[in-house]
Formats: sequence, C-alpha cells, structure tokens
Amino acid sequence: MRVLVAGGAGFIGGHLCRTLLERGHEVICVDDLSTGSRRTIESLATNSSFRMIESDVTATPLVESDVILHLASPASPVDYDRLPLETLAANSTGTWRLLEIARETGAHLTYTSTSEIYGDPLVHPQPETYWGNVDPVGPRSQYDEAKRFGEALLTSMRRVHGVNATIVRLFNTYGPGMRADDGRAIPEMVSAALDGRDIVIHGDGSQTRSFCHVRDLVDALLLVGLDRDADGEILNLGNPDEVTISHLAGEIVRLSGSESELRFDPRRPGDPERRRPDISKVRARYSWEPRVGLETGLRDTIDWFAERRAERQPIAAGAAPSPSMGA
Repeated sequence: MRVLVAGGAGFIGGHLCRTLLERGHEVICVDDLSTGSRRTIESLATNSSFRMIESDVTATPLVESDVILHLASPASPVDYDRLPLETLAANSTGTWRLLEIARETGAHLTYTSTSEIYGDPLVHPQPETYWGNVDPVGPRSQYDEAKRFGEALLTSMRRVHGVNATIVRLFNTYGPGMRADDGRAIPEMVSAALDGRDIVIHGDGSQTRSFCHVRDLVDALLLVGLDRDADGEILNLGNPDEVTISHLAGEIVRLSGSESELRFDPRRPGDPERRRPDISKVRARYSWEPRVGLETGLRDTIDWFAERRAERQPIAAGAAPSPSMGA
C-alpha cells in the first residue's frame, strides 16, 4: 500500500514511517518540521519506498495514496502553548485538506485525536461514548478544542461526502525518540534523573495517568489505519494500567540509579486528575493488548536518553530512535 503519513517526522510519526517500511509499504511523509525533525527520519531517506514532502499540512499537495494517517499537530504542552494558532489550523484546515485528498483519491483516513477531548473526566475509565468535561477557553483549549473540531469535521465529511475515515483517541504515549524538552512527564523526569536534578511534580503526585509504549501504540494504530472496514469507528488507543505521578517518578529514579529528589510544585492549571482509557472496543475488534510493561518501557526509554546524553548528541529537537528500538 501507499501510505501518506502527515506529521511523519514527529515522535510517533517517525516510528510509524519506519514500521510501515519494514512491513513493505510505500511511505510519503508530510511534515513542516515545526515540532518534528529531519533527524527522526534521516535513516529512512535512502529507502526507495520513502519520500519526504516538507509542507504545512494545510497545504498538503494532492498525493495518490491508499491510506492517510493524520498525526500532523503539535501534541505536547510546550508545543501547543508555543504554537496555539498553528495547532488550531493543523486540526481544522489541515484535517479538511487531508479529508479532501481522501475524498479525491478514495483513501482511508485515520485521524489521531486525543484523550484530551475528555477534559478532566467525571467518568473513569473513559469509554468512547463519554462526551467529556472540558473547558473551551482554558489553557489547553487550543489543543482540546482543535481535536474536538477535527472529530466533528471528519464525522460531517463522512456523512456528506462518504469519505472513508476513522477516529482514534491516543492516550499518553512514551518511548525512544521523544524530545527531552517536550513538556510531558516521562521525558522531563528522565532528563532530570539522568542529570541528577530534582524531579518536579506539579501537584501532590496523586493524579494518575496511563502510559503506553510507542511500540504498542504503533501496532494498534496500524491495525486500525490499514483497516478500511473501520470506517466510522471511534477507538481509544492506550494502556489501561493506571499509576500515580509520584509512583512514576519513583520508578524513574530507581531504574535510572539516580539520586534525584522529588520536588512538589503547584499544580498546572487545567491538569486533569485522572486519565485511563477503556480499550474494550479495540480489544474486541482486533484482539489487541499492550504488551510492554511500564518497567520494561521505562528502562527502554531511560537507556535511549542515556545513550544520547553520553554521546553528547542534541536531543531537545527530536532525534531518531536507533533501529533496534524501532516501533
């Protein structure tokens, strides 16, 4: 198949491109490199089945493809705080453009939405039927509401024009290839632990998250993205194992052999109390289960960051995972 990956130079996108090529597909990566990096995909450049188009997703050229995977959006708090209008555009105008390409080419499009559309949830764990508890003008609204609009747009395009399309809602994902400066919990904590700095926890640490290793996430995303019969489905993708932020920090200190101390700062505005996916739909449809446990995944991630720190490679702007750590 020919697969268009919008946002293919990002963290998850890079793993997707690599895995698709390993499975024998042709890959066209579209990315404006505003949050992604050429280093993420530089090892793929010599593959004759890979092509990179540097473009804003809103101006994606018409490309004949069988499948479109739409990951083109700032996705970390640091990035969507820095690029609020670009985040809104990527998920509105950009989504519209990719849906038009899907309409013209007959491609199956999968839109990567987010668990953030559930807001600070009053239902736990969060099933796809939950409408959310959201703040449309809060500090995360540029991301949350952009994704909610993208879902509404896709739903209308299916109804009006018959576009074959699916929505997946991604929960916290981590692993090799993350940027050290992207503002999410695991890269922040791992970087601090390796540097021997205090690990900052925003709040009292009792808030919970569920963390899915990128290898598992990519497997699930491709099960959905390559399945034309998933047209109209909305599926949570993530790991349902729930841990407190304090426990996560303690594990990172232990596994890295760090002497870092935990420091508790005021909680960030808009930070949800609990986050855990109900994955019964994707489990029933594809018999998919996350296979990488948190300890294994954290060791994997810590080792990756430590190797680059030892090599004095810059990782703040995103670096490619080594082939052995591919998705």
